[in-house]
Amino acid sequence: MARQAHHAAGGLQARPRHPVFQGLREDKSAAELRADAVSAQNQPLARAKQAQAAMKSVTSASMTDGPAVLAGHTITHPERVIDPSSGATKLDLARYYATVAPLIQPHLAQHPVALLRAPDGIGGEQFFQKHNEGRALPGVTLLDAALDPGHAPLLEIGTEAALLGVVQMNAVELHTWNATHDKIERPGRFVLDLDPGEGVAWPQVQEAAQLVRTLLTELGLVPFLKTSGGKGLHVVTPIKRLHDWDTVKAFSKALAEHLARLMPDRFTAVSGPKNRVGKIYPDYLRNARGATTVCAWSARARPGLGVSVPLAWDELTGLTSAAQWTIKNIEQRLRPGNEVWAGYTEAARGITPSVKKLARTQR
Repeated sequence: MARQAHHAAGGLQARPRHPVFQGLREDKSAAELRADAVSAQNQPLARAKQAQAAMKSVTSASMTDGPAVLAGHTITHPERVIDPSSGATKLDLARYYATVAPLIQPHLAQHPVALLRAPDGIGGEQFFQKHNEGRALPGVTLLDAALDPGHAPLLEIGTEAALLGVVQMNAVELHTWNATHDKIERPGRFVLDLDPGEGVAWPQVQEAAQLVRTLLTELGLVPFLKTSGGKGLHVVTPIKRLHDWDTVKAFSKALAEHLARLMPDRFTAVSGPKNRVGKIYPDYLRNARGATTVCAWSARARPGLGVSVPLAWDELTGLTSAAQWTIKNIEQRLRPGNEVWAGYTEAARGITPSVKKLARTQR
């Protein structure tokens, strides 16, 4: 997994899915796209079976009297219910992350990671951790402190051991920067988080994602899609690492403002719940330096423990909600895995032509 490219999800296991790339991928054959694969197609399915087998060895006594051992890693208080709505326990969450480790690791690799930790479950106090503060996190790599001056070291989760280590320390969500630590001042993607306000029906969110896709495609970019695991959708666009944070954020803000100007009944570019009533806010603030977006395959600290799942664009119309998949039903989604984001790394473009084209439309 460490061999993947510098962009988020670069070098992902891939099966060609062409709806996004019609007319744009003539330079790549199906065989060449398959050559991007970095893990066996059915590895996560095998992991799911392994996790189920491992659970058979976890006795009822261990669930009540002491820690459980999962894939060689100790999970204390495995019986603790972290989501009352589904009854999911800390061990259920650990099993989930052990299962999807081959899928989530390419999205985590080389990115500074922030953790949402919930020591008392999702109904209790939660806190966000971006730096190594206080007790060390098992297996987590501490990045060079010079990457974020004035703070403790940033965190990287580069192994399954680190992944299960942070779950042991009550992390539920994993969020990543838009840049990797080897070139931290040059983001490799930008994200528009389509955040629906009060009164927005799900079909409006689906339509908004298609409209954003159309705009980005017309500007010469190649957007990808994932569920948020919460209420909205994330449109993720890989870009060449040529531009600084301010440039990328300004462009993403201009996109949000353009959408709000053209379709004020559907979009708003102003944050805050009162400004989103009946509208969708394309949250561009996630593109600032130090800001993060929930990682693909991360669970969400919300009732039901939804999961942020990569999608092919042709799956959007059949999607029932942004939390369609949860840690309890994720097995039905493991086979497509990351293949639906085939060609992600190759799709990166410089944004300068897009910035100029968008500016021309506003004259």
